[in-house]
Amino acid sequence: MSLEQTACDDLKAFERRLTEVIACLQPATTRWRIVLAVVSLCTAIAAWHWLTDPLTPVVSLTQSLWNHPFFTVTSTLLLLLFIVGVHRKVIAPSIITARTRSVLNDFNMSCDETGKLILKPRPANILSCHY
Repeated sequence: MSLEQTACDDLKAFERRLTEVIACLQPATTRWRIVLAVVSLCTAIAAWHWLTDPLTPVVSLTQSLWNHPFFTVTSTLLLLLFIVGVHRKVIAPSIITARTRSVLNDFNMSCDETGKLILKPRPANILSCHY
C-alpha cells in the first residue's frame, strides 16, 4: 500500500470516528436542551408569579419563598443543573467541533457540525523564489 493510500484510509477512519462521536452525543444533547428549556421556562413563570404577588414586598424573603414553593423548587433545580454542568452538556458537540477545527486548521482542513472533513484548497505561494 502506498503512503497516499494509507493517509487517505487514516483520514477516512478519523472522519468516521468523529462523525460517530458527534452523532452519539446528539440524543443526550437534545434531551438536556429540553430539560434546561423546561426548567428555565418554569422558573421564569414562577418568578413572574412571585414578583407580581402583592405580599412579596411586605413579608420577609424566607416567608415569601415559603409562600411560593414552585418558584423555590424550580430556581433551586435550575441552580443545581448549572452547578452540575448541564450547560456544558448542551453544547458538547459544538465544543468538540470547535476544538477539532482548531487542530485541523494546521493541516489545511476543517470539519462541519456533523464531523465531516472539509479539505481546504492549497494556499498559493505568494513568495515564490526564482533563482
